[in-house]
Amino acid sequence: MGSVSIFAGSVYGNAQHVAEEVQTMLEAEGISCEVFTDPDVSDFTDAESVLVITSTTGQGDIPPNLELFHAELRETFPLMDGKPFAVVGLGDSSYGESYCGGGRQFFELLNELQGKAISEMLEVDAMETLSPEEEVVPWVKTQIEALTQA
Repeated sequence: MGSVSIFAGSVYGNAQHVAEEVQTMLEAEGISCEVFTDPDVSDFTDAESVLVITSTTGQGDIPPNLELFHAELRETFPLMDGKPFAVVGLGDSSYGESYCGGGRQFFELLNELQGKAISEMLEVDAMETLSPEEEVVPWVKTQIEALTQA
C-alpha cells in the first residue's frame, strides 16, 4: 500500500483535527501518512497520493496556512501525472456561494495539475454536522484503495 500526504487548511484547528483523525485511521490500516499544515511544494511533489482537508474562510478563501502553498502550486505548476487525490471541504452552507470555497479551489487546481480525482469533493456542512470527523473518517476509509494505488 502506498502512502498518503494530508494537507490540512485550518483557521481554528477544526480541519487539522479532522486530518489527524484521518491519519490515525489510515495508520491503523497500515498506511503511512503525514499531515502537513505548513507545506512546501516539495511536500506535494514528493507525495505518492494527496488528500486535502480544508476549511474555508472569508468569502470562500483558502485558510492562511495553505494560502501561500496554493499560490506556489499555481505559480510553479508541478504536474501530478495522474497521481491520485481527494479533497474534503469543510464549510457552512449559510455562507451561500462561498460554501466550501477553499476545498473547491484546491479541487480545481489539482485537476488542472493533471491529478486523478478518486471521487468528487466531499463537502461537510457545519450546519448539519457538528463533528466533521464522524463524516470524513468513514468516507476516507471507503476511498483507501483508490487513494493508495499509485
